[in-house]
Amino acid sequence: MLTAVSSAAQPLGLYTGMAVTQAQALAPDLMLLDADPAADAEALEKLAVWSQRRYSPIVALDPPDGLMLDISGAAHPYGGTAGLLADILQRLADVETAARAICAPTYGAAHALARFGGEALRIVDPSGLAAAISALPLGSLRLAADTTEKLRVLGIETIGELEAMPRASLALRFGSEPGRRLDQAYGRLAEPFEPVEAPSRIEVERRFAEPIAAPETMARYTHKLVDDLCRDLEEVGLGARRLDLRFHRIDNAVEAIRAGLARASRDRKQIGRLLCDRIETVDPGFGIERMVLCAPVIEPLGLRAMSSLGERPVPEVSALVDILASRLGEERLYRIAARESHIPERSAARIAPMADPTLLRWPERWPRPARLFPRPELIETMALLPDHPPVHFVWRGMRRRVVRADGPERIYGEWHLSEAEWLSVRDYFLVEDETGARYWLFRQGDGVDAATGRQDWFLHGLFG
Repeated sequence: MLTAVSSAAQPLGLYTGMAVTQAQALAPDLMLLDADPAADAEALEKLAVWSQRRYSPIVALDPPDGLMLDISGAAHPYGGTAGLLADILQRLADVETAARAICAPTYGAAHALARFGGEALRIVDPSGLAAAISALPLGSLRLAADTTEKLRVLGIETIGELEAMPRASLALRFGSEPGRRLDQAYGRLAEPFEPVEAPSRIEVERRFAEPIAAPETMARYTHKLVDDLCRDLEEVGLGARRLDLRFHRIDNAVEAIRAGLARASRDRKQIGRLLCDRIETVDPGFGIERMVLCAPVIEPLGLRAMSSLGERPVPEVSALVDILASRLGEERLYRIAARESHIPERSAARIAPMADPTLLRWPERWPRPARLFPRPELIETMALLPDHPPVHFVWRGMRRRVVRADGPERIYGEWHLSEAEWLSVRDYFLVEDETGARYWLFRQGDGVDAATGRQDWFLHGLFG
């Protein structure tokens, strides 16, 4: 029997559950591979651990081919939920794995839309939850096969039709399972799940005889967990780069805090402050019975040379970077580093705040503006060809007279990237107007050969 069918085989009429002999009759040259459920389960678990380290502290298996990620508060490094889902799909596509990514207010709805919906990426708003799942077939509710078949005999084919049935008669005839699955899909009933546990990560936990709920109590035990975690990190000589603090509530729900560090650390004070700053985002519900702190990403600690010869100490800013990243978002903190390119807008890149220094440097012979526009802005000028600076120019509706100028600095296109840049030329000028403001202008083309550019002028940056 076929347990999985590729996208290339589906147009031939093949489907999951078809007998192999029937499939071979439809496609004599069909390639058949033996199913290996054990290997599939192992691969799914590895994918879950990878997802937990990269996307969310709460990831659960949804066998045989799915993962459940609770991305509450974890999507901002990717620009929001859509960016996180797109990143998942792209990275899986890079390793030739087709997937669907659905974000919904409930686990049941996300499960149903991912397997029975027609979209590869979808975000369901809470107000549109009922409309999103009402037309899905009964098989998407994870009911027992015999229950689904009995409901179909009665003419009930979709979730919406089942939702419209009287609940008392439904429970009397089919038991509590259909009602429970409906309540889970519509968000009326919580659905517990157990997050995966990475086999090699360092983890500590605290269990409470009586549930806790006060923020100050959670903060106190957070510091105790940090002490335990740092003690374990010291034993293996490593530092944490990412921390996940999970709060297991008595109603089986799980709240989580994720904090990242600019560089590996086991500084108790620094880690405790990062986690406690976000405790106010945790909803304790009716109480928390267990707290778990783990370090999913650990690295060797960097060594720093120390001297007693009166040298000025190098300031340590990693703690400040961690605080700003926690409050503003990791994606908003970066450094500008040089890139291997002669084109000004391509010669800079964003790197992590605490990334190692790069060996590339910008050219020192010609000055570069303090503010470089992402795209050069078209201006109106008057200039003598082929290599004179403009006499004046009009930018953003204001006319500016040039009193001083330096240039041209000729920059050629990067011919190895595209044929369009083979002959392109830019002549840059540093000019100063009557108010003392300085600008970085360039002419597209060398002023002689029309093939090198259209002779248009652009403003590309400002000095000071």
